[in-house]
Amino acid sequence: MKNIPNISFESADNTKDFELLNLSQLFARIPSIVDHNPTLPHRISFFALLIVTEGSGSHQIDLKDYPLKKGTVLKISKGQIHAFQKIQKYEGFLLLFTERFLVNYFSKSSIKIITHLYNYHLSSPIFNDKKGNENFLNQLILEIQSKNTYAQKNIIASLLCLYLLRLERQSNTENLQSSSAKLYPIFLAFKDLVESKYTTTRNVKDYANMLFISTKHLNLVVKEFTLNTAKIFIDDFVILESKRAIASSNKSLKEIGYAMGFDEVTNFTKFFKKHTGTTPKQFKLEL
Repeated sequence: MKNIPNISFESADNTKDFELLNLSQLFARIPSIVDHNPTLPHRISFFALLIVTEGSGSHQIDLKDYPLKKGTVLKISKGQIHAFQKIQKYEGFLLLFTERFLVNYFSKSSIKIITHLYNYHLSSPIFNDKKGNENFLNQLILEIQSKNTYAQKNIIASLLCLYLLRLERQSNTENLQSSSAKLYPIFLAFKDLVESKYTTTRNVKDYANMLFISTKHLNLVVKEFTLNTAKIFIDDFVILESKRAIASSNKSLKEIGYAMGFDEVTNFTKFFKKHTGTTPKQFKLEL
């Protein structure tokens, strides 16, 4: 199995940090793409929205398949791995934008509300909004094709931000955030710690100590936003990273287990099977 490539953002003219791609044209170019195969898992270092305008199919994000149909929009966050199906029977657009575009043109308050940008743990990546998609694409394409490019990036960012905020309103995440505004920064700090320290510790008490709060309070915070305990959140993240590592490299299971923070491959195997129902070896064979 080849390593999963890490794909950076490269627009057609190498000057933009935002691009709208027609899927039919992208699919036609797949055989000629040399740095990676879009139908195989690849990790992106930017953000993407897959908007379906006709047909049906599926798309894989972090090794999970999501059904696509007319009106579907699929959100893919920076750092996630995804793959197109081998035979595409749908049409639409793939919208790409970088973190630089986000930071330069989105307000801080909007970034905090749009959870999928950095917190895909909190909401489903899939939505269906045929009318909303049509309105957004019509306005976006009109602006992109405009000969008057004054403040164009600002206008594009405003259209995108408004679209993402409307998608966010469809989820339950907004209600959780608005009712627990004081707890949300704690959750974000915990999430960031887990992502940076998970190979060092999976102990809830350690994270509570790092945040200078009790384990009871930490569990209360995490349950407020994920409906699960802090321990489940930690273990789920370790499993996700383990699956990504197994699917994305030629490293041995022993090496991957060690990279995940396990001293013995047997302990890694037990942990993986406990949480997935299958062994790392079986999971790799089924990819």
